[in-house]
Parts: sequence; C-alpha cells; structure tokens
Amino acid sequence: MEQNKASRVLITVAVMSATIMQALDTTIVNVALPQMQGNLGTTSDQISWVLTSYLVASAIFMPLTGYLTDKLGRRRYLLYSIAGFVLSSMLCGIAQNLTQIVAFRLLQGVFGAALVPLSQAIMADTFPLAERGRAMAIWGMGVMLGPIGGPTLGGWLTDVLDWRWTFYINVPVGLISLLLARRVPDTPRRERSVDWIGLFLLSLGIGGLQFVLDRGNTEDWFESRLIVAVVLATLVGLIGFGIRGMVSRQKPLFDLHIFRDGNFAASSFVITALGLAMYGAMVIQPIMLEGLFHYPTLSTGLVMAPRGIASMVSMMIIGRLVAKVDVRYLIGAGILIGASGTWVCTHYTLDTDTYWFVWPVLLQGFGLGMIWVPLSTLALSTLPPALTAEAAGLFSLLRTIGSSIGIAVITTFYTRDTQAAWNHLVGYFNINNPALWLYLKQSGRSTLDDSSAALLASELDRQAHMVAIVDVYWLITFSFLLMLPLVLLLRRRRNARPHVEMGPE
Repeated sequence: MEQNKASRVLITVAVMSATIMQALDTTIVNVALPQMQGNLGTTSDQISWVLTSYLVASAIFMPLTGYLTDKLGRRRYLLYSIAGFVLSSMLCGIAQNLTQIVAFRLLQGVFGAALVPLSQAIMADTFPLAERGRAMAIWGMGVMLGPIGGPTLGGWLTDVLDWRWTFYINVPVGLISLLLARRVPDTPRRERSVDWIGLFLLSLGIGGLQFVLDRGNTEDWFESRLIVAVVLATLVGLIGFGIRGMVSRQKPLFDLHIFRDGNFAASSFVITALGLAMYGAMVIQPIMLEGLFHYPTLSTGLVMAPRGIASMVSMMIIGRLVAKVDVRYLIGAGILIGASGTWVCTHYTLDTDTYWFVWPVLLQGFGLGMIWVPLSTLALSTLPPALTAEAAGLFSLLRTIGSSIGIAVITTFYTRDTQAAWNHLVGYFNINNPALWLYLKQSGRSTLDDSSAALLASELDRQAHMVAIVDVYWLITFSFLLMLPLVLLLRRRRNARPHVEMGPE
C-alpha cells in the first residue's frame, strides 16, 4: 500500500529506528565485553554467550514472523515486538550475573527477530515501484550500519557512562519508534497454520550447532560425551528439517524448493559467509586494540567508526547504481575491496600504529556496503512474486545464522591458535638463544634477574596473541575470497523487476 510523501517519511523513521535498534544490539556490546566480564565475574569464553545467545534466539523465532503477522496483523505485531524489545533491553541493563543477562538477551532476540523482516515488507509496500530500489538502499543501510556502528557507540557509552547503557540506549529510541509505528498501515488478520514440527527441528539444529561452537573448545570437542550427543542432536534437527521441507505434504516452515533458484541459492551462501567476514572482523579488532595495545574503550570505538562511515557512503553510491550496473560486478568488486582491507591486517605487528588500524577498516566498510545492497536485490530478483516474501524471511534467517556462526568460529579459532602459537614460540625462549640475551640486555636485565622470568612470560603471551590475531585476519581474508566463485553463479535476468517485495507472507 503506497503512502503520500509525508506518511512515507514518518513510516520510514519508525521502521528504520526499530531496525537500527535491533541491528545495533548484535554488536554494540562487543567493546564492552571486557568490562562486563569483570563486573559479572565470568570467563572470556562465557561472556561471548552475551553475543551469540541473542543471535540464536533471533534465528529460531524469525521463521514465526509470517505466522504471527497473519494472526495479529502487521502493525500490532510490530508494536508488540518493539515494546518487548525495549522491556528486555531494560532487563539486560539491570542484570546482576551471567545467567540473568544471557536469559534477558535470549528474550531480546525473541522480540527482535521480526523487526528486520517486518521492516523489509513495510518499506517495500510503502514506496512506489519506481522508488523501491532507493527504499531497499535505506533499509540496507539500517541493517548494515547497526552492527557496524555498534562497537563505536558501545565504546563511547561504556567509557563515558557504563556498559549497562549499551542496553539502556534502546529505551528512548524504542519509545520514539513505538510512538511513530502506530502510523504503519495494518494488514488483515487471517487464520494460518504453522509447521511446529519443522520449527522444533530447525530450533534443535540451530541451537545445537551454536552450543557446539560455543562450548566445543572448552569441552575438548569430541572427547566430550556431551558434545558428541549435541552434535548428533544437531544433525537430526538439520537433516530432519531438510527432509521435511522437501517431502512433507503439509505446508513446511520454509519451502526449500526456493533453493532451486540459482540466484537465491548462491546469494544465500554469500550472505552466510559474509557473517564470518563482517562479524569476525568486528569481534577480533576490539580484542586486539584493548588487549594488546591497551586502547581505552572509547578509543577502540573511534578507531572502528570509519567502517560505518565508509559503508554509509558506499550504500548511498550503490543505491543509485544498482538499477544501472550489473549487480554481479558490484558484488565482486565489493568482495575484492573488503578482502584487500582485511589482507592489510595480516601484516600487523606489536609496533603497528593507529593509522594502520584505521584505513584498512575504511576499505572493509566500503566493500561490505557494495556487497549488501546489490546482494539483497539480486537474491530475490528471479523468484516468482508468490515466493519472494517467504524467501526474504529465509534470507534474513541465513544472515543471522551466519553472523552467529562467524562469531563462534572466530573466537574458537583465536583461542586455539593462541595456545598453538604459545607452544611454538616457547621453544625460542631458552638460555642458549642469543636473541633472548639481547632482548634482556636492551631491557636492562640479565638472565640472573628475578624479574626476567616475568618479563619473558609477558612478552611470550603478547607475541602468541599477536600471531593468533594475524592468523584470524588470514582466515577472514580467505572467507572473502571464497565468495568470489559464488558470484559467478549469479545471473541477471533482463526483464527482472527493479525491486523485490521482501517480508513475511
């Protein structure tokens, strides 16, 4: 339903403020994790659950968007989602221990799950056909700038106020969005069934996979009976969901035949891999800056800010080009630019200065902006109109799963590689190594000094972490490059519509 210009502006502000609020919470606590860890008394492995619990809950409840939209009506469901998100944000802010904050983050994910797909559908219905390319660019900026700008805003709030304000900030934004969202056109309610068995299998698969990735390193992977049992349950869930989606006579949770469309299948793999590339970089950079270079939280956020600025500029440019240039070229160029920015990071050392932390981030942000908007447009461009709504929900689900997996993979890889690097480097720390004598001499010490052992242990730890961080950046670089073959599978249909109607059924 198209609106007049004034109504379109108000509706856009309402849905985009809710979308940005939801997207921010995927990463806004990244730079605050060290402070949260100390305040809540947790380990570094446990505190990462604050990130992944939110994403997992969002991924599990996202498939219910269409069902609840039909049962409640689009406007009422949007209002309930915003109100619940604001309330759960307040609860996160007052949490006193790890159990509470993980539980409240799960609740945040439940209420936030529908905000992105609902905003897609509302933006598509609000703007006329000729302006929907621009509308999708605005929507893409909100979805991308939320997680990209999260560390910057989180760093400022944590440094100036307290980590709890990374959650309290949602309250005023959510209330404004809630007030304006009453202008969103409603949709008629209708009876609709949902594949509860399919939802259970999908939840089992997603939840189990995330549990394995989060706890596998701590539990020593397949040496643990618990991990083996969860892996089996995960396989049952994912395989069962796939079989049910392909052969069930009832309407499945998702029509997996959508993957027969080459554009959608290739775009889905790219958006999932993008989770590792985008969220991996945003997780490892605060760890490096705060842990090894002792940057204050606010400074870390400022160093990461250019990523969001570059993405904004990129999306504004691409929003105008997406209808004029073959989007496959835009996506391919974005992948190469993002990969080059990450490749520069593989040359970091403990002597690297701030300049070299900032400009690669600009390249990463610009490349990500070039990928997101055309990929979101092309993914559904060759699907029949009757399938675009369902495909949009599945596309958002895969983006969320990719983000969650990306965080877990990067943190696990970093932890294991740090230990491996430590074991390798410790061999060079022996009394017969001339370099060790020279290092101690430059520090004004000798091998006989009592303080030498502590100094060498500290340096060994720093070097091992630096090696692991460089290896993480290599992994992220390769994840970018692995997307390139998938771009070759994309195709542009000559008479494709310049827009896609994305959102729940």
